[in-house]
Amino acid sequence: MEPQVSSTMKRALLVINCIILAVGTCGGPLVMRLYFIKGGKRIWLSCWLETAAWPINFIPLAISYLYRCKSNNNDDDNNNNNNNTTKLILMTPRIFIATIGIGILQGLANYFYAYGIAKLPVSTSGLLFATQLAFTAFFAFIIVKLKFTSYSVNSVFLLTIGAVVLALRSGGDQPEGEPKKEYILGFIMTLASAALTGLIFPLVELIYKKAQQAITYTLVLEFQTVYCFVATVLSTVGMIINNDFQAISREAKAFELGESRYYVVIVWSAIILQFYFLGAIGVIYSASSLVSGILLSVLLPVTEVLAVFLYGEKFSAEKGVSLALSLWGFASYFYGDHKDNKRRENNQSPETEMSDKTCTP
Repeated sequence: MEPQVSSTMKRALLVINCIILAVGTCGGPLVMRLYFIKGGKRIWLSCWLETAAWPINFIPLAISYLYRCKSNNNDDDNNNNNNNTTKLILMTPRIFIATIGIGILQGLANYFYAYGIAKLPVSTSGLLFATQLAFTAFFAFIIVKLKFTSYSVNSVFLLTIGAVVLALRSGGDQPEGEPKKEYILGFIMTLASAALTGLIFPLVELIYKKAQQAITYTLVLEFQTVYCFVATVLSTVGMIINNDFQAISREAKAFELGESRYYVVIVWSAIILQFYFLGAIGVIYSASSLVSGILLSVLLPVTEVLAVFLYGEKFSAEKGVSLALSLWGFASYFYGDHKDNKRRENNQSPETEMSDKTCTP
């Protein structure tokens, strides 16, 4: 059993994970785009980097295990019992098998996202990927019977219109030298990545509902580690088929920033992208999914502005309208979610509220 974390420790974890999430959300797309604009061409490699740093998860897992061992040993001492009952792995075989399926879907989503980053400016791909909230609401309605409210319907509508506004000006911010066909395909791939991500979240929620065991931060870390590993294996197969491993040394020598900086870029790309996963589940555990979602929506315009300043991307009127609609959609969705949470809290006893609290990656 995982011991309860004190409120002070949770607040400290919340601050730390907010910082980690900000680094991953803003830095990940920017570093990925840097790889491509400075001469990188390997989409499967970029896809692989999205989850290749999954062993980082062993650090918080080890800390969690030691913390649980210490707590359980103290309990055993108090009960005059010298047997260490701390489990090394909390995940059951049933959840493990389901996690493999999620990992395969995540691997496909990673490839679609990497393709979009390769062909589109960060400001455009970021706005398009924001539509995953609309896809999440749609699939959640089908899979976990999410009830739509006027706020969620309004959010879906606004995010859809935001994507349509960008589509109407398709090619207006087309990178120099990028064929029109590949730009449009990048547009479609990014939307496909958003749709697949929107499917994954409700599936994960369904797995947790059917888990038949307590959902703890340690279990969520294990879940994330396994599906990131599976996604990495999938992209590794793609790299082998595409001969990406053999091309890395040649690509490094031709990289505009230099060979040594090429490896710095790809290593930090993997680490920063893993920060996103760590930060997201950390904020959900320390606070709630609502707080995590609000942070992501706040960080969206930060990423847009950084892309404009760092890479000189155009920020057209259409992007401004799309950004405004996206932020409006985010605000509408999370305001409605906040009202629903308040209503549930008022209708629940403290004991029921504690038993219902679960977290998703």
